[in-house]
Amino acid sequence: MAGEARKVKNLALVGQGGVGKTMLAEAALHLSGKTTRLGGHAGTKPTLDYDSEEGARGFSISTTIAPITWRSSQINVLDAPCYPDFVGDAYGALAAAETAVFVVDAATGAGAITTRLWYAAEELSLARALFINRLDRSDANWDTALEQARSLFGARLVPVTMPMGSHDNFTGIIDVIHMCARHLNNGTLVEEEIPSEYQAQAAAARAQLIEFVVEIDDNLMMKYLEGEPIEQDELESLLGRAIAARSFVPVFAGACVKEEGVTSLLNAIDEWFPTMQDFGRVPLVNGEELDISPDDTRPVAFVFKSLNDQQNGKLSFVKVLAGTLTPSCELICARTRKTERLGHLYSMCGRELQDMSEVAAGNVCVVPKLDVQTGDTLSTTGKVEAAAFRFPNSLYRVAIEADERTSEGKVFAFIEKSAASDPTLSVDRNEETGQTIVSAIGEAQVAVLLERLEARCGLKAHIVAMRIAYRETIRRVASAQGRYKKQTGGAGQYGDCWLRVEPNPNNGYKFVDEVVGGHIPRGFIPAIDKGVQECMREGVLAGYPMIDLSCAVYEGSYHPVDSNEMAFKTAARIGFQKAAMQAEPVLLEPMAHLTITVPESYAGSVMGDISASRGRVEGMTAAEGRGYVGYTSIEATVPYAEVVDYSTRLRSLSRGTGEFTLTLTGYEQVPHDVQTRLAEAYAKRRSEGRA
Repeated sequence: MAGEARKVKNLALVGQGGVGKTMLAEAALHLSGKTTRLGGHAGTKPTLDYDSEEGARGFSISTTIAPITWRSSQINVLDAPCYPDFVGDAYGALAAAETAVFVVDAATGAGAITTRLWYAAEELSLARALFINRLDRSDANWDTALEQARSLFGARLVPVTMPMGSHDNFTGIIDVIHMCARHLNNGTLVEEEIPSEYQAQAAAARAQLIEFVVEIDDNLMMKYLEGEPIEQDELESLLGRAIAARSFVPVFAGACVKEEGVTSLLNAIDEWFPTMQDFGRVPLVNGEELDISPDDTRPVAFVFKSLNDQQNGKLSFVKVLAGTLTPSCELICARTRKTERLGHLYSMCGRELQDMSEVAAGNVCVVPKLDVQTGDTLSTTGKVEAAAFRFPNSLYRVAIEADERTSEGKVFAFIEKSAASDPTLSVDRNEETGQTIVSAIGEAQVAVLLERLEARCGLKAHIVAMRIAYRETIRRVASAQGRYKKQTGGAGQYGDCWLRVEPNPNNGYKFVDEVVGGHIPRGFIPAIDKGVQECMREGVLAGYPMIDLSCAVYEGSYHPVDSNEMAFKTAARIGFQKAAMQAEPVLLEPMAHLTITVPESYAGSVMGDISASRGRVEGMTAAEGRGYVGYTSIEATVPYAEVVDYSTRLRSLSRGTGEFTLTLTGYEQVPHDVQTRLAEAYAKRRSEGRA
């Protein structure tokens, strides 16, 4: 098993949406003989983007696996979605890979998502490679794309293959390592000498490659510095170590639709890209590390993706960290401490499943019907827990409402089940507003969720305006009498109390008993307090709960026969309603503190939008951290009602380059026009019996 494990290589294909990642994976499947034709091109059905929603939208929304055999390696290509709303899957794919292959369009270069995932891969200490694709496009520019990537990710990006020609004249690639040219001729790979016009360029690239690679070996470094030539076998012996140690980032050229350059990439993966064993250890949540040793036969595996498949039910995508998995083995989940029996193990290619008799350390597989979540670790003891990987914030929040009230429970259950498989999706019931709130990365993610709800369950739901949790309070002191008297045929009802209300800023609710002389018996005082609190929950202005006030009962009267707790509670409600309306009631709105990070060129637009949203900018500094060169960090406080859709707004304002965090920070008084509008809406609902 150890020999097999050393040959398994897991790659995550990541980069900006629409740059050809899936086409690269499809080309790898075709060239390896896994498929008989190039999927997803010239009318052929794609192997990997098999979901109907993916076909309708034209981009990947879920990670799929392209398992291929190339020379001596088993290569698991994890084709990750990188459209902004579905980028969460890419983080899981990175956690299961040893190498992140970034695909960049030769015309548009590396974008914001590419940059974000680059530093996510760096945090995971992954080896990285760059594939500059679509060199046959009319606006492709190899030099510009390479220099732009270097400006973002550093000078250690070094070509190992280069294009011959461009646009319609793109004819193949130059292999800098082996100093030869390659191109396809009717599907057959042709290898030949480098044309004379490219020899100087190839020699310069090779010299640069050697300069970075020899850093990994002291002896060869000294040889290089002394001016001695580095032999071919010496160079090739260092490439694998240099890539694993991230001494340089290999850059490949190609055009996936023509399958040019893909063979050279696959050859490099087989020869030099690292396996899990090359890294030696896996970090655990307790700060310790799991040794990756072929001698350790106790199976350990972690779940890097969950999927609710319409045909096969719940599927867990698993990477084996140690030992060997076999069907029917039992492992314990570190999170739940429950034993999970692995019934079947599958290799998955697109949607097709194939049974596996065993899965060795370093390999990935798919296991059905496990009660686990993305990020869970399974082991024989249940005490091993791999360090969790970080997902992007889910700051897009919307309210969902079933088209038919009778189906609300089923709609909530479906969304809850979907959220259990996707860490970037969550759902909760806001008891105060009575709404079902879905949190996601973006609007397209919610749209797909609702489409699947209808397609798979025959249920319809729609997005409605989110109700904001406003509050009410008072601005001055006021007093009023609450008197309740009702005479029936028998015993009557009598309660009488005088209440004084006053502001109690930032200190919540306070009730004070100031009654003296026994004008109200002590046994009725708690009922008055309860009546006040009931009235506060309903509010007096627009139906929102009241906060930050004190209420004192200081006078009153009672009847020895007709007075009871219910009567005094009702009297308290009457008195409090009167007093509060005289105490200048106002509406308060929740405030959100935003930390927004955008390129400097978009800072003006963002600050203008904050001002237009009744917010205030509280600070602006140069953003700190890797990947934020030329970025500005803006601190602002904005009414939450104005930024419930901020993830969509910021994406538009910054062309997808901005990030933000949001924290609710308290309440502030709403403007008069907003208060009037909300109070009128409440009065209308009451008149219609809907309040």
